[in-house]
Amino acid sequence: MKELIIDKIDSLPPLPNSVLELEEFRKMSDKEPLDLLKIIEKDPLIITTVLRVANSAMFGFVSQVETPSRAISLLGVNFTISIALGSVIQNLIKTNLSPYGVGTDDFLFSANLASNLINTWVAKISFDLKEDLLLPAFLQETGKFVIAEVILESKKEEEFLNQLEITKNTSKVEKEYMGYSCARITANIFKHWNLSHNLIFSLAFVEDLENCPKDYVQNAQILEIIKILSDIRAPLSDYNVQRAMNKASEYGFDTKILKQAIDSIKFKIENDL
Repeated sequence: MKELIIDKIDSLPPLPNSVLELEEFRKMSDKEPLDLLKIIEKDPLIITTVLRVANSAMFGFVSQVETPSRAISLLGVNFTISIALGSVIQNLIKTNLSPYGVGTDDFLFSANLASNLINTWVAKISFDLKEDLLLPAFLQETGKFVIAEVILESKKEEEFLNQLEITKNTSKVEKEYMGYSCARITANIFKHWNLSHNLIFSLAFVEDLENCPKDYVQNAQILEIIKILSDIRAPLSDYNVQRAMNKASEYGFDTKILKQAIDSIKFKIENDL
């Protein structure tokens, strides 16, 4: 399976101009919302995704968000960049996620949840850390599209899904079948596209802390906790919340702050149903 994964990554198409423009904009020290608006208005897919995210239950804005400029104002420039990059990249390697027993809406929900956890939990640890991790948190499960494609082509869909049902640990099953974690696959996708060093290193060592460079250990720990909570098959399930809390305690984070963030997001979701 490792060879198939490598071949899939090597055969990915080049990034479109919209992603390159967003990457250049993201590196700027002074980011003007109007300049971001000009970039994303060129791509209807980005606009649609940004508005869907802004109007999702997790953010709970009082009124309907109907324009991209208002979405940028409410979500913030860096989060909007994450959504924009994510929508283009996921569309570029989009495949059927049936091996996971989910659809693309579930994937978007999971990505939104990951970003919301950054905004509600990590922001209380460090503003700079929050800004650094918004993009990797939103994109960290991108590798699932490549994994799903390999599983489908290998005709192991039913077997893979059954194993997910039995194990209830998505990451463990991915490693068993692929030989790599989803995080490592995602990091290699972004390396193939020459995206930022910080993005690649923040993702590459999630669930591989023993090999993680010292400067990226905290990033990898946080992303692992968020990965557990936003699991595509069981986001915020009691089982995954307990796993995440155990990890947070093991890594020395204040579990009370994390629990408050989880409860706040759950409240918003449940009260929108």
